[in-house]
Amino acid sequence: MYQLLKSLKENKIFEFLVISVIIISALEIGAKTFELSEAATSATKILDLLITVFFVFELSIRFMADDEKRAFFKKGWNVFDSIVVAISLIPTDDSEMVLLARLVRVFRVLRMVSVVPELRMLINSLIKALPQLGYVVLLMFIIFYIYAAIGSFMFKEINPVLWGDIAISMLTLFRVMTFEDWTDIQYETMEVYSYSWIFYLTFIFFTAFAFLNMVIGIVVNVMEEEHKAELSKTEPSLTDLQNELREIKLLLKAQQ
Repeated sequence: MYQLLKSLKENKIFEFLVISVIIISALEIGAKTFELSEAATSATKILDLLITVFFVFELSIRFMADDEKRAFFKKGWNVFDSIVVAISLIPTDDSEMVLLARLVRVFRVLRMVSVVPELRMLINSLIKALPQLGYVVLLMFIIFYIYAAIGSFMFKEINPVLWGDIAISMLTLFRVMTFEDWTDIQYETMEVYSYSWIFYLTFIFFTAFAFLNMVIGIVVNVMEEEHKAELSKTEPSLTDLQNELREIKLLLKAQQ
């Protein structure tokens, strides 16, 4: 029975079926945001019930086919899937928990990450990159704070809505960094300070170009390390191959 469940869990067709159900679940959630007829509403309720039953069945198979059942709930993705499936069992009709149940059903789409290994590796890489990204974010905040203080001192009289205090100035600088009509802000201040373009161009260089490339570099580097780690788990190492060759040589010598 165990081998049958394990083979079913590792079967590509079953994996494709799980992905298909997750996609159908996403479409069903999206359909509920429209005005539906009574027949369509009833159909979505039945479909939601079938999807929930399938997820319970799929999670049960994964648990029973796991090699280390005691460590099953020590894995973050398994805990996430279990919580989503458990809360999905809450009825969505005439219940005080109806809003929570509907919101959790939205997160069923995220189960795609736990099912597809490539997506799971991507998320794990982003999580492992957070400590390094924290220093970049801190440095970016310092640059934001300095430029926001300068902008508030210089441009407050020009447009207090955008440069009234340091908090509003930081929001304005975020708009500049994302290139959301930033030239309108620049031309407005250039009417009073003709060289204020230096302020904007240097800020954009530091934030939109330098720091963005640093973030991309850190994430890509962590992803490469994760990919190498995954390959080392699946592929035999050079030391293992050398040991196997030694054993074969010893066997051949013993036969001679």
